[in-house]
Amino acid sequence: MKFSCEKYLIQAACAVASRATASKSTIPALEGLLLEADLGLCVTGYDLKKGIYTRMEADVAEKGSIVVGARFLGEMLRRLGDGIVTISSDENMNVKVKCGRSEFNFVGISPADFPEIPAVDGVNNITVPQGILRSMINQTIFAVATNDARPLYTGTLFEISGEELTLVSVDGYRLAKRSEKIEKGRMEDCSFVVPGSALSDIERICTDDEGEVSIAVGSKHILFTIGDTVVVSRRLEGEFLNYRKSIPENFRYTVTTDKAEFMSSIDRVALIISEKNSSPVRLTFGEDGIRCLCTTPLGKAEDLCSCEGSGEGMEIGFNDRYLMDALKAAAAEKIALCLNSASSPCIVRAADGSDKFTYMILPVRLRAGD
Repeated sequence: MKFSCEKYLIQAACAVASRATASKSTIPALEGLLLEADLGLCVTGYDLKKGIYTRMEADVAEKGSIVVGARFLGEMLRRLGDGIVTISSDENMNVKVKCGRSEFNFVGISPADFPEIPAVDGVNNITVPQGILRSMINQTIFAVATNDARPLYTGTLFEISGEELTLVSVDGYRLAKRSEKIEKGRMEDCSFVVPGSALSDIERICTDDEGEVSIAVGSKHILFTIGDTVVVSRRLEGEFLNYRKSIPENFRYTVTTDKAEFMSSIDRVALIISEKNSSPVRLTFGEDGIRCLCTTPLGKAEDLCSCEGSGEGMEIGFNDRYLMDALKAAAAEKIALCLNSASSPCIVRAADGSDKFTYMILPVRLRAGD
């Protein structure tokens, strides 16, 4: 195998594909990148759960393939000067990398040891603009569970109904929902759960340009095609939370406020919260605004945020981080806080009635002295 290409092109391709390599594995090939030179160059990373491959232009003098350690190759390319990189390998897996006056010689891994990425029998296909999918992931992924106690909740639910795509994440303490109309690529009504780790990579690969993402849904895997890059992920199996029944439909109080002002108030009172001194943020919804209060062994902090509407003095406590995550993701300048009681969930929505995003946060039981 022998090919040449611009350093910045292969460096970018390796950086993308490396997101799917295993950090540590008993199978050395899983820690490496598969380089395949044919009509161009294809760089592949695969950890048996998720695979990423990307194609790029290259001047191929001799077709072939080799597996090279992802971390080693990435560091090597970073240290090389700008210019044309030439990579070659022989039948004994000896690899030579040359760029300008620099040259590396080392032993690679046989491509026969690299596992084959599963094919996706995509019976359903949908196309979504990159910017929209990136936004939808960004506004829901923060609520994905980070522990394996309930493996299904370490992913995000994709639900297609008619012409609408809905993403839902839940971790037992909060729920994030984002919907968008789909104009291209009709898909039969279906739902599937994509691991959060794969969605994090997809969010980074997507850009805000007018490019599109093609999603193919198979029986066990999902395939995302983003330009010259393809992400293949396994599906998480199980029965996801019935979010429609979980989100209340009627509310006793609805209070609207400026998102930026509310976030500033929460941020100020949460200053005295730390890992050693944890405490909920106590919110009182009165006639004069939303009074934010926090008390820890470090001291006491309070602030007042203006609002429209009143909760008749109702007091409710929240984890400050959960509340701030929802507010940061809310794509609206004015938000509505929908409440029923101090022990029932709080719903965060756009004040203008748009139903594109909905966040549900469970309250924290307040105790005297909190």
